[in-house]
Amino acid sequence: MTAKRLNILLLVTLAALLVGLVGATYGVSGMLKTKSQQLASDRAQAQQLADQQIGLIKSKSDIARYADLEKITKAIVPQDKDQAQAVREITNIASTNHISLTSITFPSSTLGATASGTPSAAGSAKPNLSQLTPVTNIPGVYNLQITIGNNGNNTVTFSQLDAFLRGLENNRRTAAVSSLSIQPQANSANRLVFTLIISTYIKPS
Repeated sequence: MTAKRLNILLLVTLAALLVGLVGATYGVSGMLKTKSQQLASDRAQAQQLADQQIGLIKSKSDIARYADLEKITKAIVPQDKDQAQAVREITNIASTNHISLTSITFPSSTLGATASGTPSAAGSAKPNLSQLTPVTNIPGVYNLQITIGNNGNNTVTFSQLDAFLRGLENNRRTAAVSSLSIQPQANSANRLVFTLIISTYIKPS
């Protein structure tokens, strides 16, 4: 083999080696890029799972923390709108303060009627929500207003009325007086006729 042919053969071999090296480098680069993308995806997924785990732990913590609050709410706020019981409690408080009531009235019931005023289909009405108004910013809690009053034949003194109001506000079922109207009697200024509206709060079960 002449020197010229040997040089040509070496050049061809070198060229083949360079092509192979370039190809191998490109292949390794592509593989590294793919692996890098997969690693980034795996890291993002791991972070997402970690965030979800943190959120789940927080949710469980909130449930545990508010469980006692839920129990307290049920203990403080009645779960029914038992009107007969409400009337008994109001009249007992009035009797304790030697007050004779002449009227205890509730809002008109919407039971059995739709918003248009027509009768609702059987089973579609919600009896436990009839006469109730949702309390703003307190989900699941409703307000039932009761109007109470006396007349000129059953007047009271200011001290009697004051004690009656305090009794109502300390009662679990009738905890808030939302409106009060007082009318002194012309023949005796210290004797009063009153009309008041109390708000009862209910959390239906």
